[in-house]
Amino acid sequence: MSAGTDALAPVELTPAAAGLLRRLTAAHGPLMFHQSGGCCDGSAPMCYPAGEFRTGGSDVLLAELVVEGVDAPVPFWMSVSQYEAWRHTRLIVDVVEGRGSGFSLEAPEGVRFLIRSRILGTH
Repeated sequence: MSAGTDALAPVELTPAAAGLLRRLTAAHGPLMFHQSGGCCDGSAPMCYPAGEFRTGGSDVLLAELVVEGVDAPVPFWMSVSQYEAWRHTRLIVDVVEGRGSGFSLEAPEGVRFLIRSRILGTH
């Protein structure tokens, strides 16, 4: 699945998010996302070194994001409860200025990942 090019992909990346993933991969190695159903920063996509966040039966693998210039796909996981609420949407991972959670790798960069969404079947 390409970053932002596959019309059927449940998750896509903006160019800004892809650029940040390239920088984070260069600094930290292979990465992963997890989107929980928590409140506050827990509802933002969290970026971790691959395998750092343990997934299990309460998580769904939505995508393996291919980022140009990054060797390994970036898996995008979501909690089952969050997936039930968002399964009819296309998730767009973007980046905005401001600090997010201290647990997500981008926090020291002064930016944070966030999800924009679009109902599937709309333009």
